[in-house]
Amino acid sequence: MEPDDQIMQGPGEQRVADAAERIVAEGRPRLHRTWTSLVATSLLGGIDVGVGVLALLFVQHETGSELLAGLAFSVGLIALLLGHSELFTEGFLVPVATVVAGAATWLDLARMWGTVLVMNLIGGWVFLWLVMQAYPELHRTAAAAGAQFVDGGYTLGTFCLAVLGGGVITLMTRMHHGSESMTGKITASIATAFVLAGFGLWHSVLDSLIAFAGLHTGRAPYGYLAWLGWLAWAVLGNVVGGLLLTTTLRLIRSAPVLNDDNARLGS
Repeated sequence: MEPDDQIMQGPGEQRVADAAERIVAEGRPRLHRTWTSLVATSLLGGIDVGVGVLALLFVQHETGSELLAGLAFSVGLIALLLGHSELFTEGFLVPVATVVAGAATWLDLARMWGTVLVMNLIGGWVFLWLVMQAYPELHRTAAAAGAQFVDGGYTLGTFCLAVLGGGVITLMTRMHHGSESMTGKITASIATAFVLAGFGLWHSVLDSLIAFAGLHTGRAPYGYLAWLGWLAWAVLGNVVGGLLLTTTLRLIRSAPVLNDDNARLGS
């Protein structure tokens, strides 16, 4: 960006431009990771979310409060932030902006999405098996919590819950990139966890891990086939919410910067 252009911009526009530059700078190496690195960071992402699910189930078991349980889940999102691991629904804003800027291809994006989702689920499945063996007193809570999602049905209401879940978690990513303060980023993670888990929004990875916890108890009134159907519904809603509610609007706002990056890479 030329100096004259910076002078003509207000502080708010300059912050948007700076955030867009940071997004592309982060997205380029994320989309071009080796298979080993991508699998490892995605498995860790599932484990990090699993730690949050452990906190959520424990607090819900002890207090019966979904709001307090949602707040406890913030441990998982803070672990994701500080541990630099990958979560499927955090792959909307940054990777898509990187592709639009010409720094990666749509095939790179599909590779990342597919690998991260599968590895998140595998890492979380293993971690929640350990949790359920260690805390048998959580079995009833886990089975009931999992059934709340898997048996929720395929309705406009549940689809909207998934759309909102995708939008909220992508909003967290946008807030992270809108601030250079670690305190601000951690605050955004805590607020997002409270809304996402405390309000019962549908999130494909978080709620799958809760469903896995219920399945590991042997008491769940649902099976893996029912969970797979629910997962497809939740992923669709999360993608729609993440792309339409947050990512697309952010791309429109950042279009001049992304177009400049695309032009430089193509020249």
